[in-house]
Amino acid sequence: MIRNWRWPIVAGLLVAALAYVVTLRRAPTMLMAAAERRLEKLGGVNRFAHAPLATAASRAVVRPSPDLAYSSCVFDASKAPVLVDVAPVPARYWSLSVFGANTDVAFVRNNVEAGNAPIRVALVMPGQAVPAGYTGVLVPGGHGVALIRILIDDRARFALVDQARRVSTCGVAAAG
Repeated sequence: MIRNWRWPIVAGLLVAALAYVVTLRRAPTMLMAAAERRLEKLGGVNRFAHAPLATAASRAVVRPSPDLAYSSCVFDASKAPVLVDVAPVPARYWSLSVFGANTDVAFVRNNVEAGNAPIRVALVMPGQAVPAGYTGVLVPGGHGVALIRILIDDRARFALVDQARRVSTCGVAAAG
């Protein structure tokens, strides 16, 4: 009787192993690829897209906070480093986060940690040089999303904050 169950048990274990690999190994990469495609429609690749303040209908990737202004850059560092320069803004809190292709956080810094000075990072792959004046951030896979978040505690000041955040840049390093 037990012999009749041997192959179904083996098949069940194989299906479980495959489900594990797909769910825990591939799902983050697939979810980030979908997020990159959606965000790319807002601003392209290797440049910041500055979203308006969130409303109840805002859903580019996840439910955004109505207290934060978001700027996102889908980046591709596969051919050359991508330089991200974040200018300080007149807000109590702002930050830069860099997410790799597998959803892992590769870098985070906020205005307090930066001393309210500009944040300058070079998103690189192994073997790529980090330009002088930049902090190197190794991004496995070479692509992902850089995200600026700015606390908007007074909506009347949003125009001033919006103008200041548009100084920030995200782009491929010039060859040289």
